[in-house]
Amino acid sequence: MAAPRVLLLLAAAALLSVSSLGDASGDGPRGRKLLVLVDDLAVRSSHSAFFGSLQARGLDLEFRLADDPKLSLHRYGQYLYDGLVLFAPSTPRFGGSVDQNAVLEFIDAGHDMILAADHSASDLIRGIATECGVDFDEDPEAMVIDHINYASTESEGDHTLIAGDDLIQSDVILGSKKIEAPVLFRGIGHAANPSNSLVLKVLSASPSAYSANPGTKLASVPSLTGSAISLVSVMQARNNARVLISGSLDLFSNRFLKSGVQKAGSKMSHDKAGNEQFVTETSKWVFHERGHLKAVNVRHHKVGETDEPSMYRINDDLEYSVEIYGWSGTSWKPYVADDVQIQFFMMSPYVLKNMSTDKTALYSASFKVPDVYGVFQFKVEYQRLGYTGVSLAKQIPVRPYRHDEYERFITSAFPYYAASFSTMGAFFIFSVAYLYHK
Repeated sequence: MAAPRVLLLLAAAALLSVSSLGDASGDGPRGRKLLVLVDDLAVRSSHSAFFGSLQARGLDLEFRLADDPKLSLHRYGQYLYDGLVLFAPSTPRFGGSVDQNAVLEFIDAGHDMILAADHSASDLIRGIATECGVDFDEDPEAMVIDHINYASTESEGDHTLIAGDDLIQSDVILGSKKIEAPVLFRGIGHAANPSNSLVLKVLSASPSAYSANPGTKLASVPSLTGSAISLVSVMQARNNARVLISGSLDLFSNRFLKSGVQKAGSKMSHDKAGNEQFVTETSKWVFHERGHLKAVNVRHHKVGETDEPSMYRINDDLEYSVEIYGWSGTSWKPYVADDVQIQFFMMSPYVLKNMSTDKTALYSASFKVPDVYGVFQFKVEYQRLGYTGVSLAKQIPVRPYRHDEYERFITSAFPYYAASFSTMGAFFIFSVAYLYHK
């Protein structure tokens, strides 16, 4: 009886290991559990189309009121969620152990967030946005107004329903399919902090837009005007955490996602605004379903060998290779580019060379070790718009020739050899002539 049981256990263990390997090969770069914080549970139904698109892509959503007294982002030192959706613009404070610092620490730990505000945005929401590199208009009553690029259905209104089409030119962030219809936006504008190079404007206002209180007459020039107004911005931190900040909660609503749109002054009418495609594609980017790179199988060795040495000698010919893959949303695909570079670095790059690729994720480069000994690094620093950064560094020493590795006769020393032998020959002739001369 014992033998069959042992065989059964071994078979089960083998099947478990095979299945776990299969799962690991298709694992994405991020977890799938999101916390959705709302200030009113009605948002769950009014924005159900957006939430449904997230769930259809396999994301697990947990809805909580923002002031829930049992709210927590981590437990026993481990984060409970992989991403955060803040659809609670008016909440003055979060419940439980969550506050502004907790949200920022969540991002610092490498997690992602979507934040949507509106004209009722609280100081808490504004503070989080400021820490992420964007500043909302300080006037709490201000909204983005555009008397030229507004949706024609609002022609008799205050022109706060914007039909925006000034989108960032990036297939990584917005997808390869062009967004043809304008994006409907009603909310508050913000400006990207000029000192923060990590923030990108994804949807910008037109040059005719400005930010002001639509219910009052302008008494002075608005602080935010024209294309400087960002309607939707994204930020990718240095730890590859991604954040999307929108000045409009309605941007994600069912009404805007399903509504038709016609820009004022245009004869072209669209049965559906570009909101659904816009929020779907940007959320894919935020939650790393696109634009996430990973580097694996880093190797280096002398040309003609396969083993990785512990050090190199000056003037050695070596080869460096790495495989780079990008996540497509369902699997890892080879990443193909012609601008990946390798550095052989000591205080400054002694070698800087483009790596060639065989279109199957493998990048390689061959070069000669500089005629300088010391402690070098192989470095790959790859930063491209919309992609996570690839940063690789490996230290390797380079030694000079040993005393028995030099050539027996150095070509450049032949003049000195000739001078030495000619001197000895001349001295011999002189000695003979001197001794035997009568």
